[in-house]
Amino acid sequence: MSQVAGTEYAEPESAASQLGDDEFAALKREVTEWVTGPGEDFAERIEADGALPPELFGELRDRGYLSLAAPERLGGRGIPFPQYLELMEIFSRSHASIRMLVHVINGTWRAMDPYMTEEQRAEFVVPSVTGRKLVAFTLTEATGGTGADIHTTVRREGDTYLLNGEKHLITFGVKCDWWLLAARLEGSSGKHGVVALMVPNTGLPGAEVIDDSETMGVHGTDHAILRFHDTPVPVANRVGEEDQGLEVMLGGFLLPSRVSVAMSCIGLAERAQELAVQYAQRRETFGKKLAERQAVQFLLAENFADIRAARALVLEAARAYENDDPEAGVLSSASKMVAVDMLTRVTDKALQIHGGQGYWKRNPIERVYRDARAQRFEEGTNEIQKLVVGRAVLTGQV
Repeated sequence: MSQVAGTEYAEPESAASQLGDDEFAALKREVTEWVTGPGEDFAERIEADGALPPELFGELRDRGYLSLAAPERLGGRGIPFPQYLELMEIFSRSHASIRMLVHVINGTWRAMDPYMTEEQRAEFVVPSVTGRKLVAFTLTEATGGTGADIHTTVRREGDTYLLNGEKHLITFGVKCDWWLLAARLEGSSGKHGVVALMVPNTGLPGAEVIDDSETMGVHGTDHAILRFHDTPVPVANRVGEEDQGLEVMLGGFLLPSRVSVAMSCIGLAERAQELAVQYAQRRETFGKKLAERQAVQFLLAENFADIRAARALVLEAARAYENDDPEAGVLSSASKMVAVDMLTRVTDKALQIHGGQGYWKRNPIERVYRDARAQRFEEGTNEIQKLVVGRAVLTGQV
């Protein structure tokens, strides 16, 4: 046990609680059957309507797919991180918005739980884990996004913080129940004075929500621009202590989330490769299947090797996080850096194998290609990841 935010906190369950081989294999088969069956039906509806079907969230919740990773004490299944990532790999072969729901809800509890009182856990964490409430991670700003450079501020007046500033690119920020939001105390700068707050999306005074969901890919997922002007937030909604905000937002969520996004790159690349293989085996040119042509075989071979190499690094990063390895942070950045670049290469080659056909929306590879571009900036651009890794190498941290 450890003391965090003035309350006794049970450390997350260890990898020793992982599912047995047979049980885990059965769960992977179940998820695969859902992704390739009902999941594909939902994907077609999302692309046709540009919105998530109302019943999708409930189906994911009722199947337990939103509570895979959280410990049992919070209402989750307690699946260890490396095993959970293998499930994320499968979900990522589906529509990007389905993956996004599973990814976000299976991750935000990690930021909230260690820093909350028992009362806060009951109010915020358990409803999120069990799929009764949706929490949106709210860090990025138009002029700041790495954490220490945020400009949104709060000032305390008695038992209330008054919130001022703007956030953007906030996934699920329109329809969520709570924003897990980072702001800084007025007058503070850099890494100091940042606080994390649970801000209710209930039409608070001075809060403006702008739907900014028209995106190139990841259709259906809502995104918000949020503006606050002296918006009142109870001090009781603070997560952790003042000055712990970056710790909550970066270490609690972003570190494992980067690894999860890296694994989502693996799953989406595998889907692109699958589509390329299927097309190559049925498409004929000049009396020959594309699959018989050496140039196409080379592209598929390169994709295979690229995917497997990136997957190995992602699983290494997952084990490092699960085991509290000192290299977990740099490995999370390295895994995302490598996986994102891999996904770019694989989807481009998969689209090329489709030729002109792949450019038309009637072919699934077109959606895969669009959705893959989002991973290039999700949870930090590759330029940021390279800075993290490069500094670790130069300072002897790895």
